[in-house]
Amino acid sequence: MLRWLKGRGAGAAAVAQVQARIVPELWAQVLHAHPFLSVLDPAERDQLQARAAWLLASKNLNGARGLELSDFMRLSIAAQAALPILNLPPALYEGWDEIIVYPEGFSIPRVRQDDMGIVHEYDEAAAGEAWDGGPVILSWADALPNGTAFNVVIHEFAHKLDLRSGHADGMPDLGAHAGLAPRTWRRVLDDSLDRFIAALDAVEAAIPPDVDPESDAAGAWYGQLPLDPYAATDEAEFFAVSSEHFFVDPAPLAQTLPEWYALLQAYYRQDPLARQERPMGQVRA
Repeated sequence: MLRWLKGRGAGAAAVAQVQARIVPELWAQVLHAHPFLSVLDPAERDQLQARAAWLLASKNLNGARGLELSDFMRLSIAAQAALPILNLPPALYEGWDEIIVYPEGFSIPRVRQDDMGIVHEYDEAAAGEAWDGGPVILSWADALPNGTAFNVVIHEFAHKLDLRSGHADGMPDLGAHAGLAPRTWRRVLDDSLDRFIAALDAVEAAIPPDVDPESDAAGAWYGQLPLDPYAATDEAEFFAVSSEHFFVDPAPLAQTLPEWYALLQAYYRQDPLARQERPMGQVRA
């Protein structure tokens, strides 16, 4: 079972208590469920467990629409959320205290004004949402292992890192990274996004007229891209989607946008591609 102390600002003693109460069998189950976690070496797993324990001690995880969160669900979310800050200060996730989990996708009310000045109100389907200074909202159905690079947990927590700088603009707070200049980040981000948009345009132009680009049949064309097409939305989504692929399926990103991959590698202080290419004998203790 998992039992932990709740409350913002949980100290080392609280984290140690949570970590001690994470049953080894359950921890192993979570690692096994997510291949991108199972390739961590023993030291990285220990660090990830400490970060996950900190999250469980400092955040309130609440189910919505009657969803009762099991120990596996809580630990699975915490472990995935902890991966981006594996080698970063946990303080980057401070300033808010709740993770809300829906059983499946949910709708978010939106208001948009078009170029003609007409205001449109509508509901947008979502698998996750990260509020500035507020909670992270997740769909559990979309947080389950799915065999693709899609990862709603990493995506939304990448948004939280992005928002630490004050704006959701694809540039996280670089204050703790002396070797990363904001000017360099912006240049590489803009260039990489432009290149991705150009690749997306080429893919969409190649889809035959008799194939619905919104259908599963178009997957063969979109599968040529290093990122999900949603990454082309704007800089913030490009950073969040890139972070998903960086941790879950890094090879296409590293091969297609190597300068962007290197920048993410420097920011997160991790190299998932090298990690995944290690022989399994070097991973197990």
